[in-house]
Amino acid sequence: MQKINSRLSWTLFVIFCVAGIFNAMDRPIIAILKPDMSADFGWTDKDFGDLGFYTQVAAACSFLFTGWLVDRLGVRRSMVAGITAWSLAAMAHGWAITMAHIVTARVGLGATEAVQTPLTIKTVATLFEPNKRSLAFGVGTAIASIGTISLPFFIPLLAEAFGWRGALIFGGVAGFVALAAWLILARGIKFDDAAEDETLDYNDDAAPYGPILRERRTWAICVAKAISDATWWFIGFWLADFYRKQFGLTTQELAVPLAIAFAGSALGALFAGWISTRLLERGWSVNRVRKSVMLVSALIVTPLPLVLNLNSFWPVAIMMGVVMAGHQGFSLSIFATITDVVPRAKVGRVTAFGAFMGNMGGAGIVKLTGILLVGGYGYMPLFIFAAASYLLALAWLHLLLPEIRRAEPAAA
Repeated sequence: MQKINSRLSWTLFVIFCVAGIFNAMDRPIIAILKPDMSADFGWTDKDFGDLGFYTQVAAACSFLFTGWLVDRLGVRRSMVAGITAWSLAAMAHGWAITMAHIVTARVGLGATEAVQTPLTIKTVATLFEPNKRSLAFGVGTAIASIGTISLPFFIPLLAEAFGWRGALIFGGVAGFVALAAWLILARGIKFDDAAEDETLDYNDDAAPYGPILRERRTWAICVAKAISDATWWFIGFWLADFYRKQFGLTTQELAVPLAIAFAGSALGALFAGWISTRLLERGWSVNRVRKSVMLVSALIVTPLPLVLNLNSFWPVAIMMGVVMAGHQGFSLSIFATITDVVPRAKVGRVTAFGAFMGNMGGAGIVKLTGILLVGGYGYMPLFIFAAASYLLALAWLHLLLPEIRRAEPAAA
């Protein structure tokens, strides 16, 4: 690949992450504006859970193709195709007037936004040397979290002025603006995505997933993603509803507690990325760094069920921030592990298959949550699962991948 100076690498990556904010903003919009949309469509909790299920399944199935597509197209063409597709899908919500329309728009958005995850990992693997990738993941996640923090404050104002349809259309338009900025800065850069893969034994037989699925490392990563991401999707999709039911918060009052949760997400990502990079630079092995960060991240989530015994709002809000920080530390380490053990030419496919598994886990728990709430079981069984999920994911990863070794050496 053409040598790119550090400042330009970071600038291109930051612009891509900003575009990703507009890709992901549809999920908090749906959660925050649930009462307004429910009034239009007559949703129950089960209907809301079903809507999340359809979106997650669409994204999960799309991941089976987007990883292969990103590996084939490379960074630049994937950037154009991905941002264009998900921006158009977001804008399509503006014309939804029936439940069938909104389901179709959500399925389309879920399918197209699946480009972002493998493209993010591919971009990091392309722009940054191995020792800097954890920090890049941390910065990228922090940018996404900062965007999400602002949404509970910004979305009600946008919806008040333009309605919930206008809020979703705004995300699509902003995505095109970010894409234009990225293309202008990336002019003249030659992204060579054909990495030298002799260092590992992922032999390519020209099939999209054949050589990937035969690898023990793939299953170590992907099942760990399925278990841990279930908690992320559960909290991301149902947290606003939990606050409404537990504390009677209005749409406007949700802004601060949701901001606290995603501030925790940003801080967790930044700290995990920073400490991982520092420890690697001090000579810790990749295996020790990744699994140590995962273990600490998993442990800080375990007190989650205790929030149901708290009657005070602020300790609950802070605990949710801690949980989100724990997830991001864990997730960042899994993504960094992908760039550690997978040759660059196959990073997209392994990442996408992991995201497929994670989204299927998310689809299952989002739908199950609606069923349990309608059945009167409340949030306790779900919080107990969430508390244990990261330790279970780490145990699985360690069982199948006892030693994490790099596919390429760190730059001297």
